[in-house]
Amino acid sequence: MNLDRKKHWETVYETKNPDQVSWTQEIPKTSLEFINSFQLDKTAKIIDIGGGDSNLVDYLLDNGFKNITVLDISEKSLEKAQKRLGKKADQVNWIVSDIIEFKPETTYDVWHDRAAFHFLTTTKQIETYLEIARSAVHGYLTIGTFSQNGPKKCSGLEIKQYNEKELTSELDNGFDKIQCLTENHTTPFGSTQNFLFCSFKKRLN
Repeated sequence: MNLDRKKHWETVYETKNPDQVSWTQEIPKTSLEFINSFQLDKTAKIIDIGGGDSNLVDYLLDNGFKNITVLDISEKSLEKAQKRLGKKADQVNWIVSDIIEFKPETTYDVWHDRAAFHFLTTTKQIETYLEIARSAVHGYLTIGTFSQNGPKKCSGLEIKQYNEKELTSELDNGFDKIQCLTENHTTPFGSTQNFLFCSFKKRLN
């Protein structure tokens, strides 16, 4: 595991509350709309990549989904989510892993990633991520990244911006685009970040 990267994120979650980090969303509206648009059974296997202590898992549980996995490089972030959920946390599968070292033991109907993919800035990292996604995704994939009108850095780290054409091109080996949209995310401290969200369907060869 990239220990520097892990240490960075453990420190972030150790020292900051949700209202002190830019990515916090009270209601993950777009993510939920994308996931609901797939019209899957409540038994569908959903994995949230880089989910940290995001509220998405709360809403998925409230919507009746029964097979949810949250993956994050930071153990501390997952502990925060588990504490927030209380007994409900027992209904979720929690995985501490750097995404590019993740070895899926099952396939997923939905792979959701809001703001993890854009931290991968080298060709090797991106190729590894996509290779893992191709092997693990059985149904749909949705990714949210900073758009070309968004920040160039997040949490002090360089990120890779995308437009619709570039993101679609990265996913072209194995996935067909369903839709893309851009939206402004207002951070807890009032600044604005422009995101690109796209959904894809796994291509069955």
